[in-house]
Amino acid sequence: MDTRRRGLVAALMLAWMPFARANVAALSNQDAVAGLKGALEKGARVAVDALGKTDGFFGNQAVKILLPESIRKYEGLMRRIGMGKYADELILTMNRAAEAAVPEARQLFVESVKKMSVQDAKGILTGGQTAGTDYFKRSTAEPLRGRFLPIVKKATARVKLAEKYNQYAQQGAQFGLVKKEQANLDEYVTQKALDGLFHMVAEEEKKIRQDPVRAGSDIVKKVFSAIR
Repeated sequence: MDTRRRGLVAALMLAWMPFARANVAALSNQDAVAGLKGALEKGARVAVDALGKTDGFFGNQAVKILLPESIRKYEGLMRRIGMGKYADELILTMNRAAEAAVPEARQLFVESVKKMSVQDAKGILTGGQTAGTDYFKRSTAEPLRGRFLPIVKKATARVKLAEKYNQYAQQGAQFGLVKKEQANLDEYVTQKALDGLFHMVAEEEKKIRQDPVRAGSDIVKKVFSAIR
């Protein structure tokens, strides 16, 4: 883009910003909060429903959980010496664990939305494309971790390779051979489950912001259309 065109785009953006602020300011507090809550609840529900089922993680390349890097580099060797089935079993187990854990997020997301203040709502409305998702991360990530971890542990406990991985990875971490965050398979899967969940929530939030008419709720349309 040449200098003159960049200048024109910048001028248009600057000209648009006062109107965007005016539109948001014109919304009542009730509208702002109701619209945002409706949008976030919808995005969260769609994300949880998409991931919290069979193949929700395993069948979605955007969030599929792969072996930790510390074992992934040996995956080819495992397959060459006939141990590929163990790698496959572990990969499937990790993804099934995440799929089983994700439904726990539904209630926490609802509670988080209920606690949202007017200031939170208007800040998210005028924030970036994933400002709502960032709010969920701040308010639910740690409680979700606490709920996910026991479910993940229960799933991986049935796989012998998972137990072996933890034994060797924790030793390797002491010598810097394995990243600290990958030294425990259950914690690794839990974090990957959280990453995948927030990724999907963010994708849904972007869709609603880009096309509020498809959101289906009159108040959501009104609020998000005001900042377009």
